[in-house]
Amino acid sequence: MNSIFAISLATAAIAAVVILIARFRINPFIVLFSISILLALIAGMPADKVVGSFEAGAGHVLGHVGTVIALGTMLGKMLAESGGADRIVLTISTLSGRRHVDWAMMLIGLLVGLPVFFEVGFVLLIPLAFVLADRTQTPLLRVALPMGAALSITHALIPPHPAALLALSAYHADIGKTILLGIAIGTPIAVIAGPVFGRFASARVIPEGVNPLAKQFVSSKPPEDLPGFGITVFTVLSPVILMLAGSMADRVAAPHTTFSNILHFIGNTDIALLLATVLSFYVLGHARGFSRETVLRFTNECLGPTALIMLLVGAGGGFGRVLVDSGVSRSITDTALGAHVPLLVLAWMLAAIVRVACGSSTVAMATASGIVAPILARSTGVSAELMVLVTGAGSVAFGPMNDAGFWQLKEYLGLTVPQTLKTWSVLETLIAVCGLVFCMIASIFVH
Repeated sequence: MNSIFAISLATAAIAAVVILIARFRINPFIVLFSISILLALIAGMPADKVVGSFEAGAGHVLGHVGTVIALGTMLGKMLAESGGADRIVLTISTLSGRRHVDWAMMLIGLLVGLPVFFEVGFVLLIPLAFVLADRTQTPLLRVALPMGAALSITHALIPPHPAALLALSAYHADIGKTILLGIAIGTPIAVIAGPVFGRFASARVIPEGVNPLAKQFVSSKPPEDLPGFGITVFTVLSPVILMLAGSMADRVAAPHTTFSNILHFIGNTDIALLLATVLSFYVLGHARGFSRETVLRFTNECLGPTALIMLLVGAGGGFGRVLVDSGVSRSITDTALGAHVPLLVLAWMLAAIVRVACGSSTVAMATASGIVAPILARSTGVSAELMVLVTGAGSVAFGPMNDAGFWQLKEYLGLTVPQTLKTWSVLETLIAVCGLVFCMIASIFVH
C-alpha cells in the first residue's frame, strides 16, 4: 500500500469519527463500527474478512478490559456506599490540603500504577477521584488528569511494568539503571502532565450535563460512621499487592513449583480484582451492616452505566485491529523506517506511529523495540536504558481514538469527543514529547 494513501486514509478515518460523533451526534459505537468497515474496504481488504477483523479486535480488548471494568466498578461501588472513599478522601485532604489534592492523586497514581495496567489502575482510583472532587469542591478534571498522567507514565516508563519489560528485554538494558532513570525522568513529566496541565485544562474544559458514573459513586451525604483508614486502603490496594506477588513469583520460589504457580494465579489481573471485590463484600459490606440483598443491589445497579463504556472500549479495539489487518499500519511504519534520524528519535517515532496505527501502547513498545533492537546492537554510544524510556514515551503519544483508554476516560469523566481530544490526547502527547526531550538531554550524560 502506498504510504501517502495509508496516512491519508488513517487521517480521514479519524477526522470522520470526530465529526460524526461531535457534530452530528451519532452514537459513538455505530460510528466506530461503520468507519472501521469502510476503512477496511477502501484499503482493499477482502470483504469476507472485514467484520471478522473488527470482531477479533473488539473481542481481544473486551476479553480483558470488560472483566476489569466490571470488577473495578463493583469494588468502587462498595467503596463509595460504605463510606470508605470518604475516609480516604478525608485523610488525603487533611494531609495535603484542599489546594494540593491534585498532587496527592498524582503520587497515588504513581504508586498504584507500578504493578498494574492503566485500565486496572484507573478503575481502582476513579471512585476516589469522584469523591475527592465532590468533597473538596475541586473540578473533576483537576483531580482525575494527574491520576491518569501518573498511571500512563508508570505504564510506559518504569519497570517492572510489563510494557516496559518488553522493551527492556529487547534492548538488553539493565533493569536497575532503567528504573532509576525512569523515576528521574518520569517524575518531572508527571508534574508537567499532571498537576500543571490538569489545572490549565480544568479551567478551560467543563464537562457537560450530569455524569451518571459520578452520581453513583458520590452520595449526597457521606455516612456518619466511616470505616477505618487502614482496612479501607488495604482493600483498595489488595489487588495491587496480589499482582506484585505474582510478578515476583519466580524470584521468591522456584519456577513451575506449586507455590510459584499459586502466586502467578492470584497475581493475575482478573483473579486479583475478583478476590479484592469479594473481600470488599465482607469488609465494606457485611461488616458495615449491609445485608446480602443490599450488596447484591449495589453490584447490580452499578454495572448499568458501564455498558456503553464496554461497547466503546471494544469498538476502539476493533478499529485498531482493522488498521493493522488492512495494512495501513504497516505502510505507515515502513515510511518511518526509511527516514534517516538519530536512534533515540527513530525509536520514539516508530513507537508513536504504531501507537496511532493500532492504539495499544504495549503493542507499540513491543513493535518498535523489536524493529530498533537489531540496529542498536550494531550501534555505539547510545544508552540501552534510555532507548527503553524513549520507546515507552513514544508508545503513549497522541492518546488516539483507537485506544480503549480514550473511550474509557471519555465516558468516566463525562466528556465529549472534542473535550477528550483537548484533555487526554494533549496530556498523552505532552508525556511523549517531554519524554523524548528529557531522554535526548540525558543522552549527553548517559551512555
